[in-house]
Amino acid sequence: MDRITKKLLQDFLEAQEMDTGDESSDFELFCNYSVLANEYNKTFDVKSITVGAGADTGIDGIAIIVNGHLIEDTDEIDSLLEANGYLEVTYLFIQAKTSSNFDTKEMHAFYFGISDFFAENPKLARNEDIKKFAELSEYLLDNASEFKDNPVCKTFYITTGVVNEDQNISAVINSSVADLESYNLFERVEANVLGANELGKLYRRTKNPITSKFTFANKVTLSDIEGIDQSFYGVIPFSEFRKLLIDNNGNIQSIFDDNVRDFQGIGNLVNGNINDTLNSELPDLFSVLNNGVTIVADSIKTSANSLTITDYQIVNGCQTSNVLYENRNNENINNINIPLRLIVTTDEDVKSKITVSTNNQTAIKKEQLAAMSDFQKNLQHYYDSINGEGKLFYERRAKEYNSDRNVVKRKVITIANQIKSYSAMFSKNPHLVTTYLGTLVKTMGNKGSNLFEEDHQFSPYYMAGLAFYRLDSLFLNGSIDKKYKKVRFYILMLVPMIASSEDFPPLNSQKKCERFCSPIIKKLNDENIYPRIFQEAVKVIDNSGSDVEDKQALKSRLMTDKILDAYAGEKI
Repeated sequence: MDRITKKLLQDFLEAQEMDTGDESSDFELFCNYSVLANEYNKTFDVKSITVGAGADTGIDGIAIIVNGHLIEDTDEIDSLLEANGYLEVTYLFIQAKTSSNFDTKEMHAFYFGISDFFAENPKLARNEDIKKFAELSEYLLDNASEFKDNPVCKTFYITTGVVNEDQNISAVINSSVADLESYNLFERVEANVLGANELGKLYRRTKNPITSKFTFANKVTLSDIEGIDQSFYGVIPFSEFRKLLIDNNGNIQSIFDDNVRDFQGIGNLVNGNINDTLNSELPDLFSVLNNGVTIVADSIKTSANSLTITDYQIVNGCQTSNVLYENRNNENINNINIPLRLIVTTDEDVKSKITVSTNNQTAIKKEQLAAMSDFQKNLQHYYDSINGEGKLFYERRAKEYNSDRNVVKRKVITIANQIKSYSAMFSKNPHLVTTYLGTLVKTMGNKGSNLFEEDHQFSPYYMAGLAFYRLDSLFLNGSIDKKYKKVRFYILMLVPMIASSEDFPPLNSQKKCERFCSPIIKKLNDENIYPRIFQEAVKVIDNSGSDVEDKQALKSRLMTDKILDAYAGEKI
């Protein structure tokens, strides 16, 4: 391995707070992360896609992306189908070799493993991870009638060498692609062979803030406004808007502020109307019927009508943008004009006001949106106020810390993990959060949802995030067997019960929340204490007789009740 690749690998391990293992395993993680981070615009756990550990059928990484979501469970597929009314699927397969040579035998093994993955009667032995992904794939293929198009299959064979044109390598690739195409499963098959230089470019790209260059000809420059550096208003054809919306791989960018709301699907009434207009005989009506898109950027460079914006977010128009993305391949879509506001500012208060004031097209109550936006921002501020051993970072926007070299990426708490950890602890519903968030997301922010409510205190949320991080550390160093990852939210449910003898406080009382959470947080920051808390929680789960391998049981209220009944009141 050359010096530059070694340095990039070391940078990756430090950023992810991973202990150095054997070079081959570390390199697999590095390659899996670099590939998926360029294909998937949300935060993810790289270990969830890493499968190379004996009986891996020659594959080191597998990711299945459905409707823009990295899936790990069939329930997620059902929820996405219900929300969107269709399935759009991409498969990623990765093989990483520390050797600088392109060994055609090893390449054959990799491509044969992919072919065997889709075979109706597979011949190769499979480990548990391969079996899990194969089951997900079978479930998807059983729902083939719901596909928007046939799936896309992308393969990545990576070494530390130099990619040169080679007749033998080309022959292996062409033969393997032909084998996969013969299944008649795929819209297209992409075979990527990467060397050290290409891998380095992929990894560096993951650390850069989003930047786009586009032409904004039909615009007016607005007058000076306090707190705003520059602002423009006008219309932009989709041929230019796609440069802001879609990355080089054809995926939608991670550019939606308050991503907790996410795309509500074509089935949503407003989104359905937008979709109908784009597919009508008069699609040009879109520009007068739609409120358009508001973009806030941190910086801008201008040259006549050519603009380059950096670190930008769509703060209004998430739904419109997603519907446009769904119709990106329509005939004449590039000629559709989109009303666009572009605001350049680094003032977070101004950004928040813009988000609230411009979000009025989708059926979200303004008071709910304001509370959600303010709560998310203030929760992030609360995390920022914590220093020392328990320092964590709350990710309000997907990948917002990726370009910050001072942030250890494993210390980033995503919105999804915040919701799951907090809900498991304070609503005692790990069976609802073990897989997809489903109904929780639909109700959050509403009075009575017990999640992100306007008057909630922040310390319980931070405590849940800290517990998630500490448990992840114990999985990482082997103190707790990784088989218990499947019940991690059941473990988190037990943490406050084991770490405190106090009753749960009313979540709108700052004094009572701090009195309850502070002693638990102190224990979670003590290396002599917190491992015992989690080990005791594992013991409770074992004593309950719950089968941690039973996928259906994991989603049932019965398992939650069984584990709660098994808790005997042991305190640490």
